[in-house]
Amino acid sequence: MSSRPRLALKWSDVNRRDAIVAVVLLALMIAAISSKAPAAGQRDGDALAYGLAIPLTLPFAVHRRWPMASLILILAAFAAFAIANYAVYPGVSLFVVLYGIAAHTDRRRSAIALVATVVAMVAALATQPDHVVTSSDWTSSLLAVAVAWLAGENQRSRRARWAALEDRAAMLENERDERDRRAVADERLRIARDLHDIVSHAMSVIAVQAGSGNALLDRDPEGARRSLLNVETASRGALVEMRRMLGVLRDDDDAPGIRAPAPSMTKLGDLVARVRDAGLGVELHVDTDIPPLPTSVDLAAYRIVQESLTNVMKHGGPVAVVKISSSATELCVDISDDGRQRNGHVEPGVRESTRHGIIGMRERVAIYGGQFEAGPRPGGGFRVVARLPLDGVGGVDRQRTSAGGAG
Repeated sequence: MSSRPRLALKWSDVNRRDAIVAVVLLALMIAAISSKAPAAGQRDGDALAYGLAIPLTLPFAVHRRWPMASLILILAAFAAFAIANYAVYPGVSLFVVLYGIAAHTDRRRSAIALVATVVAMVAALATQPDHVVTSSDWTSSLLAVAVAWLAGENQRSRRARWAALEDRAAMLENERDERDRRAVADERLRIARDLHDIVSHAMSVIAVQAGSGNALLDRDPEGARRSLLNVETASRGALVEMRRMLGVLRDDDDAPGIRAPAPSMTKLGDLVARVRDAGLGVELHVDTDIPPLPTSVDLAAYRIVQESLTNVMKHGGPVAVVKISSSATELCVDISDDGRQRNGHVEPGVRESTRHGIIGMRERVAIYGGQFEAGPRPGGGFRVVARLPLDGVGGVDRQRTSAGGAG
């Protein structure tokens, strides 16, 4: 509904400009008629001349809507003006309308307008007295016709090219947005699978501890109490993970099969070893005072390191530096490289093919309310920094870990 008024305003502005041009042409024509002195064989300006000035200029105001009708009316007035042998040269308005038709209509109408204008100009010049029209008048008039038409054609071609470029840019932007949305959806699906593994582990703990508590209920009430406490902590942890899964979509028919235990930062050495075997040098620096991590944060940090090292193997190198540190409230994962040397120069750090991986890492960090930074380094290479909060989730996850140990 709102687009129609804007479109109407746009066309109103265009028509207003065309009307202004037409009025200016009419004013110039009237001024020329009133001031131009006739030569021998020419007529002075009279009422007919002033009357012909109107159809010779004002149709330009509607040439966009009725191009051929405007041209015919102007050519008819032009021919009458030339046959009457008035002293004023009437070709200016003809050049302007030819430019407008060439610029604002299609190629076929533009060609018809060119031919009609050339014929009218030749006929008009031929009817003038010999001592009035010289060879330079013929050359300049026909050259002006050619320039006006070529200028209009160039304007139309430029506008068509710009329109094509804008359409292509819009199409590429839509494709890029669609790829980004698909990457986010794919990463959310992977996150859902990871969280499913964690929740499945919690459910297994609950089942084992519930069975153990039932068996110990009569002969070891204190042991049964501990089992029930483990069931409580594991179930609370599972509820926390389920809340984090809200908004993460997955297909109903994508039922997970039997999977290996979810990776964690304790397996980071194995990951680094595999990457080194693949040919990438890796420097691993892990602070010694890192506390026990919440299971979900542990998994997210591992995946971020894994994705970052994969990107370095593809686009960076030859050495990646992995730094893992923590404070009382957050875990910091920092992965960087110096860039790949080629022809004695360091390649730029921006890598378009890593876009989906960066989107996935940012999505993973956002789920836990953390901070994520990724971008080229000033001297070359790339750097990824993820800060994952530990407060608010650590207690529940660590309780769940102790519940699993008790089982």
